[in-house]
Amino acid sequence: MKIFNLVVSLSFLFITTCFAQFTDEINSNRPGKSMMAFAVGKTIVQTEFGINYNSENHDVLGYKANGIIGELALRYGVWKEELEVIGEIQYQKDNYTSPFLNEKRSGIKQLTLGAKYLVYDPFKNYEEKPNLYSWKANHRFKWRQFIPAVAGYAGVNFGVGDNPFDYAPDSIENPSFSPKATLIAQNHFGSRWVLVTNITYDKIGTDFASINYILTLTRGFNEKWSGFIENQGYNGDYYSDGIFRIGAAFLFDKFMQIDASIGKSLKSTPEIIYGGIGFSWRFDDLYVPVKIEKDNGSKMDKKMKKKADKEKKQQQKRLDQFE
Repeated sequence: MKIFNLVVSLSFLFITTCFAQFTDEINSNRPGKSMMAFAVGKTIVQTEFGINYNSENHDVLGYKANGIIGELALRYGVWKEELEVIGEIQYQKDNYTSPFLNEKRSGIKQLTLGAKYLVYDPFKNYEEKPNLYSWKANHRFKWRQFIPAVAGYAGVNFGVGDNPFDYAPDSIENPSFSPKATLIAQNHFGSRWVLVTNITYDKIGTDFASINYILTLTRGFNEKWSGFIENQGYNGDYYSDGIFRIGAAFLFDKFMQIDASIGKSLKSTPEIIYGGIGFSWRFDDLYVPVKIEKDNGSKMDKKMKKKADKEKKQQQKRLDQFE
């Protein structure tokens, strides 16, 4: 997530509501870990890639692990503007050392396939008309900002081979697949701030089940640069923690974004520190604009217009009789 288009260009298009959620510039979930409410747009293909250096240090168990994590997300808009399918994979390779062991580990840490649908868009069919006589009225605080866009995500985690990176005892087998569900809310505060909230129930029905959250606050600085701060929390039987992240993104052009971020856990069991860079790219050559009809007024306005048109026709009919 988290490019300036999400903060300015996307907000402007939502307010004018001339088109659907497609934007002229890429809108990526990177560099944060949260998932934004809006999809990429029908027939849009988007890839988001990142590589991180990861360091773990467990005070109680006395182990250390240092290595790299590669992340890849593929997003594709299908059927409607509000729907997209998402494939995500994480691959980790590190060196694990403890008082009694020294080994190199590698494997797929996460493989997930799912779909996201925009359930509610507070800006759809809404047009805020500017006050031509009052600058203050146009810049006053608007309570509508607290009404979020809402989306739902449902997916499946797949276990591929032996995963050496979970925190459960060896006696508990990692499931071959497990459901995942996320509730997503997205608020736009003014033209520069965006708050994204994710609440996730992960690995449902397994011993690894957890309830997690992510809060991401993004600010656009200019047409190219944006920054974010993020808090992610995990709450499960075998792993609970909180992680803070900060980072920035640069809009290279309307199809490409580059980003960088750093993060740290709150606990020391284990203490996790990482830093990484990322790249997002969008392919939209197959996109066909989908127009949304504007609301032409209230029901009373439409009724009065219909009545006026009827009277106009009757008057014209009387004039034709006298000719």
